[in-house]
Amino acid sequence: MPIPGNLLTTAMGVMPHLDADRALEEALMLDIPYWPQLPNLSYYEDMYVQASEHFPGIVLDMDNRKLSFSMDKFMVEFEEAYSKMEDPYHFDISVEFSSVYHKFLKMDLSEYPAIRGQLEGPISLGFSILDQNDRPILFDDNVRPLIYEILARRVNIQLGRLQEKNKNAFMFIDEPGLQYLFSAMSGYNDISAKKDMEYFFSMIDRPRGVHLCGNPDWDFLLELDMEILSLDAYTNKEIISSYSDSLKKFLQRDGIICWGIVPTNAEPYNSENIDSMMLELEEIWETLTHTGIDMDFLLSRSMLSPATCCLINPDGEKTVEKAFRSLKDISQRLREKYKLS
Repeated sequence: MPIPGNLLTTAMGVMPHLDADRALEEALMLDIPYWPQLPNLSYYEDMYVQASEHFPGIVLDMDNRKLSFSMDKFMVEFEEAYSKMEDPYHFDISVEFSSVYHKFLKMDLSEYPAIRGQLEGPISLGFSILDQNDRPILFDDNVRPLIYEILARRVNIQLGRLQEKNKNAFMFIDEPGLQYLFSAMSGYNDISAKKDMEYFFSMIDRPRGVHLCGNPDWDFLLELDMEILSLDAYTNKEIISSYSDSLKKFLQRDGIICWGIVPTNAEPYNSENIDSMMLELEEIWETLTHTGIDMDFLLSRSMLSPATCCLINPDGEKTVEKAFRSLKDISQRLREKYKLS
């Protein structure tokens, strides 16, 4: 089923809340809800920890909130892990690693135009977890293929369970690590990454897309075989506009852009208002229309979201919740302005 556009609202998974029910209420308030990830509530709810469940060699230190990797442990656990590769439910997120996910799955979500899930992507997970030599496991030729294979199975089982709740469910692959991929220090070149990401997407079911808040190589990202790209338009508006040709090609092959336009960090949020954020977004759209993209078509292929997640505001979840309400206001005003259903 197609992912809806028409400036419907959603948000990224990570939220600062300590109350799971309150976080779910906020997520369900949006047009396209999702299950929140709440690392402040429990380290199990951290997006990297959730993605690492059942991965051989992982060392999870709950007391120090640290995730690492042991090659010795990997060698012991590899055979058992590989024997379960064809058991899709083995790779679902357990209740221990996300009570919020399982609460979400118990709800009646059938009346929403779509629902969404998310999982940390292979590049970001591989960059973030270090082995016994303090080297990212993404650089290990023996470990890296298994990252892609296991995470593909995790994406597929989650998507399947969400589609049982709503036929228009889709997935975000969260890939903040893509902004570091082309660094000279990365040790993992763009040719290898492109090949591996194409292999990864060939293994996961549709619809699927990428979410990131950073500034990657946009040409690389927009060429991936996906249906939706969620990006931080608020921070990267000038950069994004310079990739109008790639954005045009992505939209023309029926891609959806989820424009992150409302900041959730307290300082930038308090410096903006509804009118200023609407203006910044429409300026990006105007640039794209100059490349020959029809505005009505562009809006039909667009969703709206907050610009980023935020866990560090001094007011806890209050600014994030204000940002969600501003997002709904912007969506309503723009949909009325452009006569969208």
